[in-house]
Amino acid sequence: KIPTMKMLLSLIALLSAALLVNAAPPTCYSRVLSLSKEITESFKELQTSKAVDSCVEMLPKLYLDIHNYCVLAKLRDFVAYPRCERVLEVSELKEKARSLYTIMISYCRRDLAFLTDDCNALESPVLPPIEPS
Repeated sequence: KIPTMKMLLSLIALLSAALLVNAAPPTCYSRVLSLSKEITESFKELQTSKAVDSCVEMLPKLYLDIHNYCVLAKLRDFVAYPRCERVLEVSELKEKARSLYTIMISYCRRDLAFLTDDCNALESPVLPPIEPS
């Protein structure tokens, strides 16, 4: 019975440690990274959605790389785009982009490191190769 009890206590300790790791508050970097991925995915879904207005086709491309300094200009351009105000999904996406921009220039300004300033990379991103399954 003692080895089983020790194993059970070890398992409880391991699960508790895993919960504590997940409970840690997000860093500025992790928040910016997750929000940029969320925005990029939402934009892809918006482009492929059949229910949205034709103005979506005219929206500026929105591929975000938070390590590229040009992402700040990309976010500004997207938020300032004058069309599609009446499309709810676009308004929501613009609000997320505005939040990301604010987080990057205000709250996380000192925590972010830009590795490049290649604006063309945000226009025609090189996607990583798909790994065979």
